Amino acid sequence: MPIQAPNTLRVAVDIGGTFTDGVATLSPAGQIWVGKTPTTPTDPGEAVSTVITDLLRQVAGSMGAKAPKLGEVVHGTTLITNTLIERKGSRTALVTTEGQRDMLDIGREWRYDIYDLDIVLPTPLVTPEDRVELGERMDPHGNAVQMPTSGELESMADALKEMGVESVAVSLLHAYVNDAHERKVREILEKRLPGVAISLSSELAREINEFERTSTTAANAYVKPIVAAYLHELEDRIEKIGPQVPLRIMVSSGGFTSAGSAAHSPIMLLESGPAAGVLSALNTATQNGVRQVLAFDMGGTTAKACVAVDGDAPVEHFFECARVERFKRGSGLPILIPSIELIEIGAGGGSIAYCNRLGLLNVGPQSSGSVPGPACYGRGGTDPTVTDADLLLGYLSADSFLGGEMKLDVEKASRAMGRLAEKLVVSNTEAAWGICNMVNENMASAARIHIAEKGHDPREFSMIATGGAGPVHALEVARKLRIPRVLVPIAAGAGSCLGMLAAPARVDRSWSSPALLADTDWQQVANALRQLRDEAQAELDSAGATDIEWRIGAEMRYHGQGAQVPVSIAWEEVSASTAAKIADDFETQYARLYGRTVPGGKPQVMTWRLTGRAQSRGHHFEWGDDRVSTRSAQKGTRPIYLPLRKAYGDVPVYERYALAPGAVLQGPLILEERESTIVVPVRSEVTVLADRTVSVQIREFD
Repeated sequence: MPIQAPNTLRVAVDIGGTFTDGVATLSPAGQIWVGKTPTTPTDPGEAVSTVITDLLRQVAGSMGAKAPKLGEVVHGTTLITNTLIERKGSRTALVTTEGQRDMLDIGREWRYDIYDLDIVLPTPLVTPEDRVELGERMDPHGNAVQMPTSGELESMADALKEMGVESVAVSLLHAYVNDAHERKVREILEKRLPGVAISLSSELAREINEFERTSTTAANAYVKPIVAAYLHELEDRIEKIGPQVPLRIMVSSGGFTSAGSAAHSPIMLLESGPAAGVLSALNTATQNGVRQVLAFDMGGTTAKACVAVDGDAPVEHFFECARVERFKRGSGLPILIPSIELIEIGAGGGSIAYCNRLGLLNVGPQSSGSVPGPACYGRGGTDPTVTDADLLLGYLSADSFLGGEMKLDVEKASRAMGRLAEKLVVSNTEAAWGICNMVNENMASAARIHIAEKGHDPREFSMIATGGAGPVHALEVARKLRIPRVLVPIAAGAGSCLGMLAAPARVDRSWSSPALLADTDWQQVANALRQLRDEAQAELDSAGATDIEWRIGAEMRYHGQGAQVPVSIAWEEVSASTAAKIADDFETQYARLYGRTVPGGKPQVMTWRLTGRAQSRGHHFEWGDDRVSTRSAQKGTRPIYLPLRKAYGDVPVYERYALAPGAVLQGPLILEERESTIVVPVRSEVTVLADRTVSVQIREFD
């Protein structure tokens, strides 16, 4: 089909632990081109530049003189997550209220494993020596009890200057309700410490919970100089590729913002890549009328999942990162940011398998990354990984990986697997299938619990698989969950990038002022929400967003309770009449969660929230290159490990995009594409839908 003249060329780039993916699309036409290159850990921007340049070359090759210039780059990155996990951030100081110096050490005085006598708690990002107390105090209602004197402010600045820190986190008591003192601190620091990054808790997490708010501010300050430098350098690189091309940054809540806003509040980017993967899955669900979705994304380092119903991904406002124990809640640094509710459910393609002290098989959490990578990459890796197991089981082709651009070394994978098999006293095949099955079972178990906690039955869901390794493992994970249908969207291996291209601009703000609904000062709330909206509108304007939908949210509970219930209403100028709407929504949500309301209970608002989001719509994508062609669909056959038979068997191998919409096949089979492989190891009906999404209806569960 000839390509029509486009309006805009947009490029999305996602940096993963193993590969950096990119997608270029013509908007609104929807044609796409995909690029993929190994991540460059020492200089992440190098891989980004490589992918963008490759995509522009592909577009020019397809369109010739009609190829448009680059109009926009949308970017997601794991830089923040990796910096926090590896503790390679900037030297950071904390300015806090007198008497609060040890807050980061005391935390919640809660043990995530009460039976572990040698429990290891996460080390604060700011050392005790780099914390400065300030003689000031706000009361819980925002009234100044003790004003900081000019002499105290000058002494604080002198102490920080002597430390030689690169970044300062400012988190003062009750600043969430009145930030006047934090602004005074910033004012003096900007004068006395030019060039030092400053993060205010009242701008990042204007919420109650002093420990969590301070932890969030410290984390933002810890990564701020590094992210600001990275984004500035990336903008320079993009400027050389295409002058005056705006850079948009994906945020964890499922939207994007400007590079300037991202550099100011980099902690908001913490889960940007996985969030984009969910948006890609939801876009596919919208296109194909699927209501209940388990979005499953498996890349080179981790696998994550999200339960979404009726086209909306749930957003949570509490997150943990850099956990000491990967799957144990409470073992990480608490972060108060809006983030699509994801659970990490397992390992990725590069996760390393090993024999533990008991002689049993374990997989992860250590990953081979992109350097040296799995043993089969031939780049120096010697440990067996999930990718090596997939290759030896026949699920991946040694000659077709990345469209044949990257050859996989079966012999090196076999040698690595042989060393593990010898320790386990099993055959190579048993070791490889043990790795694969363990990863699948772990992911299914975690997803099963997550779905149950949401009050759903997995048998009523469809799984949508993205990520380079997602389509390889999705069928087995779904089969273990009794999910009957798996969908694999177009360009699934670069699913996060498609999610970025489908993402709307979005901004979230919060303000805590706990009060019974009956006692709320509605004029104060109206003024606060109006101020938050003005700030949010400025951020959306910087991202070029239009047609914004605004919503007011609240975290509520009955007075005396601990757990809170989120409610949301459309934007309005709040007044006393708003109380009835808020109360009705609260009681509806409360009854849905707990089966009944509390007679005589007094509803209380803990935190007000504001969300502004550009209107979202379904995005149709189709290939702009020549991979959709008239060439033969079946490439031949090859033996793969069939789990229900516990043996290898020959199955047909198809070129995915040579199959026309409407094509129906019977599994077991393999569908190959450049960026991923769809493995169907059990009896199934495989259908190519109108948008070239592959739908697999599983017919064999036992």
